[in-house]
Amino acid sequence: MALNFFDQFMSPSMFGIPLIALALTLPWMLYPAATKRWLNSRTLTLQGWFMNRFTQQLLLPINLGGHKWAALFTSLMLFLITLNMLGLLPYTFTPTTQLSLNMGLAVPLWLATVIIGMRNQPTHALGHLLPEGTPTPLIPVLIIIETISLFIRPLALGVRLTANLTAGHLLIQLIATAAFVLLPLMPTVAILTATLLFLLTLLEVAVAMIQAYVFVLLLSLYLQENV
Repeated sequence: MALNFFDQFMSPSMFGIPLIALALTLPWMLYPAATKRWLNSRTLTLQGWFMNRFTQQLLLPINLGGHKWAALFTSLMLFLITLNMLGLLPYTFTPTTQLSLNMGLAVPLWLATVIIGMRNQPTHALGHLLPEGTPTPLIPVLIIIETISLFIRPLALGVRLTANLTAGHLLIQLIATAAFVLLPLMPTVAILTATLLFLLTLLEVAVAMIQAYVFVLLLSLYLQENV
């Protein structure tokens, strides 16, 4: 039984070919493309309004040099939200529960922000490793601690997204199994459990959106430090 709970996190394959690539390309097929008409549909208008509002809020504290990342951050936000939301559907696979995928997104983007900081303003970027006014005996220790915290950032990004989604999926499956088992034995308790499952599902919808936003928000804060 314990192994079956974790089967949902295994990457599906057909004829020995992993289907995670298909799962990653599916979100881009769900969004309507822009047309050459003067008037857009309601879906395109709502999509454009959401993207504009999100971009304005995300890039508000960043100077003009970081606005080049607007398209990347907005696309990544929509991509992660769609993957997380599709993973809540029955009999689906959530690619963002794979730590390898999340690290593959976090490490290159974090490394890009660090490289930009080192190239444009190396003194300021290295200044984060040693706070101003540090006592002389603590300088070596603080440099080591700040360097470790710098390299832990991409790991924290990937693990946070993976852990939150994995825990939510496990809770949903555990409570759904409990409701199914209790239905013929104690119908009243099973109904209460199903109600709890419904509320937990609503919570997981919120978590799916919030975690995608937090992932992109932290990347924007890392960019803000280096631009």
